[in-house]
Amino acid sequence: MKSVVIHAEGSVRVEERPVPHIQDADEVLVRVVCSGLCGSDIPRIFAKGAHYYPITLGHEFSGYVEACGAAVTDLQAGDAVACVPLLPCFSCPECGKGYYSLCRQYQFVGSRSEGGNAEYIVVKRANLFRLPDEMAIEDGAFIEPITVGLHAFHLAAGCEGKNVIIVGAGTIGLLAMQCALALGASSVTAIDINDDKLALATALGATRVFNSKSQRADEILAALHDSRFDQLLLETAGTPQTVSLAIDIAGPRAQLALVGTLHHDLNMSATTFGKILRKELSLLGSWMNYSAPWPGEEWKTAARLLSEKKLQLEPLIAHRGDAGSFARAIQALNGSPMQGKIMLCLR
Repeated sequence: MKSVVIHAEGSVRVEERPVPHIQDADEVLVRVVCSGLCGSDIPRIFAKGAHYYPITLGHEFSGYVEACGAAVTDLQAGDAVACVPLLPCFSCPECGKGYYSLCRQYQFVGSRSEGGNAEYIVVKRANLFRLPDEMAIEDGAFIEPITVGLHAFHLAAGCEGKNVIIVGAGTIGLLAMQCALALGASSVTAIDINDDKLALATALGATRVFNSKSQRADEILAALHDSRFDQLLLETAGTPQTVSLAIDIAGPRAQLALVGTLHHDLNMSATTFGKILRKELSLLGSWMNYSAPWPGEEWKTAARLLSEKKLQLEPLIAHRGDAGSFARAIQALNGSPMQGKIMLCLR
C-alpha cells in the first residue's frame, strides 16, 4: 500500500508498505478514503515534533471497514467510519468522570502510533466513529476538526442565543463559526488579520468581520457595543496577541474559550489582566474534543450537521490530491501555516 511517511525533519516521502494486519480482537482494518493535514502536524513534520521516525501521520481521516477483530460486533465490512484519534485508558479517575481529554495514559492515532495518511490502517474499535448512511464519506475526514469548536461550546453550556466571536478565521475557526450559526447563535463575528479569510467568513454567513491588523482593539470593542452581553468568544489562532485581543474586546461577563495552542510565552500586562477582573470574564481552557459517553455529544452533533448539510467544507479546502500530490503540497509548506485544508484522497 502507499503511505506518506515522515523520515526526518522536513522529509516527506511516499512509500510502498505492507498492508497492516489485525492482531488483537478489538482492532479494525480500515481502507482510508480521505485524510486531512492538521495544523498540529506541521511542527511534527518541520520542527522535530514527532514522537519517532519514520512515522505516518494523519488523525483526521474517514474510510470503510475492511475487517474486524473477533471482539468487534457492532461494525462490519463496508461500514463508513471516521477516526476518533484519542485512545484514553478508560480506567483512571479522569476517565471515570468522562474527562477523556485529560487522561494522562493515552495513546493517539497519527502521533503516538501510525496514522491514516496511507491506504490502510489498523486501529482499536474505540478509535472509530460510525458515520450516518446519508453522510458523504469524504466529509467524515472533517468530523475531528469540527468537534474541536463543538467541545468549546460544550464546555460553555452551548452557544444558542449567544453572541459568538471567533478570533482566528482559520479552518478550526471557520468550522466553529458555521457550527455556531447552525446551532442558534444570535450573531457570529469573525476576527483575523487576513482579508481573504474574512471575505470567506462573510461568504459563510458571518454577521460581522473585523481585521485586527488594521482596526484597533478599542475600535472593535466599540463596534461590538450593541452585542456586548451574552458573549462567547473562541480564541482559535493560538498566539499571545490574539489571547490579549480577545480579553480586550470581550463584553461584560463574557465567556472566553481558549482553544488555540500557544507556541510562544504569553506575557500579560497588568492592564489586560485587570480587564479579566473588571469585566468578570469566565475563562475556559478547551483541550481536544471529547465528553461522555465516549466519544461525546460533539461527535454526534458534528455528524448531524454534516448529514443535514449545514456546513460548507469545499471553500475550506486548498488542495486535494493523491499520495504524491499530498506529499508535495506538504513539502511546499516548508513549515509555514496552511492557508486552507490539504487533503489526501484515495478513492
